Amino acid sequence: MHFRLRPMLGLMSAAVFCFSLPIHAQTASNPIPITADLTDAPRKIIHAQMTIPVIPGPLTLLYAKWIPGEHAPDGPVIDLAGLKFFASGNPLKWRRDLLDGFTLHVDVPAGVTEIDAELDFLSPATFEGGFSAGSSATDKMAVISWNQVLLYPKGFNSNEITYIASLKLPTGWKYGTALPIASTSVSNGETQLAFQPAPLNTLVDSPVIAGEFLKVVSLAQDPLTEMDIAADSAAALDAPQEVWDHYKSLVDQANKLFGAHHYRDYHFLLSLSDHVAHFGLEHHESDDSRVDERGLVDESARKSEADLLPHEYVHSWNGKYRRPADLTTPNYEDPMQDDLLWVYEGLTNYLGTVLTARSGLLTNADARDDLALTAAQMDHTPGRTWRNLQDTADAAPELYFSPRAWESWRRSTDFYDEGTLDWLWVDVIIRQQSKGAKTIDDFCHLFHGPPSTGPMVKTYTFDDVVNALSQIVPYDWRGFWTERLTNHGPGAPLGGIEGSGWKVVYDDTQSDMLRGAETNGHVASGTYSIGLELRDDGVIVDTIENMPAALAGVGPGMKLIAVNGRRYTPQVMRDSLKAGKTSTTPLELLIENTDYYKTYKLDYHGGERYPHLVRDESKPDLLTEIYKAK
Repeated sequence: MHFRLRPMLGLMSAAVFCFSLPIHAQTASNPIPITADLTDAPRKIIHAQMTIPVIPGPLTLLYAKWIPGEHAPDGPVIDLAGLKFFASGNPLKWRRDLLDGFTLHVDVPAGVTEIDAELDFLSPATFEGGFSAGSSATDKMAVISWNQVLLYPKGFNSNEITYIASLKLPTGWKYGTALPIASTSVSNGETQLAFQPAPLNTLVDSPVIAGEFLKVVSLAQDPLTEMDIAADSAAALDAPQEVWDHYKSLVDQANKLFGAHHYRDYHFLLSLSDHVAHFGLEHHESDDSRVDERGLVDESARKSEADLLPHEYVHSWNGKYRRPADLTTPNYEDPMQDDLLWVYEGLTNYLGTVLTARSGLLTNADARDDLALTAAQMDHTPGRTWRNLQDTADAAPELYFSPRAWESWRRSTDFYDEGTLDWLWVDVIIRQQSKGAKTIDDFCHLFHGPPSTGPMVKTYTFDDVVNALSQIVPYDWRGFWTERLTNHGPGAPLGGIEGSGWKVVYDDTQSDMLRGAETNGHVASGTYSIGLELRDDGVIVDTIENMPAALAGVGPGMKLIAVNGRRYTPQVMRDSLKAGKTSTTPLELLIENTDYYKTYKLDYHGGERYPHLVRDESKPDLLTEIYKAK
């Protein structure tokens, strides 16, 4: 997930929502206290209690379904357990709605003005993905997303209900969060945090990271910007100084890119663990990003995830501050419409890659290799021939949870990657049309920029995006985006790369970026040679339609046992591909498929093929200028 910002001049069709204060008189005067207890987090269970103001009669309570940034109705209601309601200590009857499992009905007796609710949240006990439904706790650390542990009364918008939250931590644990603290206390070694009253939408937008091994790194003071990093070991926090310097540069470069900020302060909440789900999720004043335990201290792992924090940070401007109108729902039950995710996530992904280079988190050479991988991946996505970019956004609620098998033919949420290529193309067109006087930075200043504000939401539509681009340089932006959204190829949209003075080529040398991605992902890639993606253990993740492996009859879910008669390892595969360039003998793959074994012969002699970018000297080098720090 991939993974917010500023007022737009002259675009009056965009609505402005300020979610900083509760506005409903009844709920403002009757806030809901909620207490969460992390002392059992090492057992993967969080206890919570809340007291809800009520009036006698039927009461409908809701568990959050559509979580901002997750783009799907994936609230982890299945992990809600131990649910009980009481009035003056007496248990109350309740029942789940038959048409919507996120809706609960409680009978409130006469004379009752408040009820108590108890519940447990069961964090997945094994490594599972799924954003706030994913595994979030280990023996040494945990991340709590407040939507996991709360209910709210039906009939109110999320900015109309005030909560007063508190949190108990295990002995010796420290914490990080953007949620303002009212007080802290320690009893028997356990820290109790009391937070300032906050509307529901702010609470849900403010996760807390906590752990025994937690490091705080200051990145900027005006406004306060810091990294709050929890890890499964102290050693995982011992990154070289240059890493912290690059993240300080990230903050500087982001604020120069946009020209303003829209948060009071910002906290990078980073989990370093092999046992929590790995993803990035944006919040207005923080992120929730999770990588391998050695994701900061191991150079290869660090490169593989270098653009994660830049992506989530950009979301504070593009996605949180500036948000598609159809994604700006008043509560967590109304469905979100994802049709503009090619802006929300695609533009964010492009700007994240730019800031990764400008901040030095990747060298220009590594950033180019990363871009080459993006281009090659999209160029080897045959699903583009039937499913266009717009449909990947429209179908995002389903695609986020689709399996890896058949991903290249089904397509996935690759509006991130295709968006990177398309928005690079936009940047190049702006530079070409203005003869270098304007860049996408000018669009960011206009669309996401001054004046600086606290957290707020300013919505936009497709027309607003087109109009803003037209204010930067006159061009048929509506036609451009209509073509990009409905295009079926052939091939990936490479106009931005080619217009920036570079081109994609393939050779037999893996880049450091691809080598690191394979090592950290425990995968081996024959994607660009025989069209085969597989794990280190030989299980085939995907095959690319109309490439040698698929044409021979190989498919996802099968297992590669041997290559040319020798037991499979990634190195054996690479050696066999290399040897095939000077041999007329077919490549033989012994494959197990549902308990049956068969040898497949591939008449392939192209050797290893890995993507890179090389200069096209006939054109100006705009890409190097794009990646240059400001």
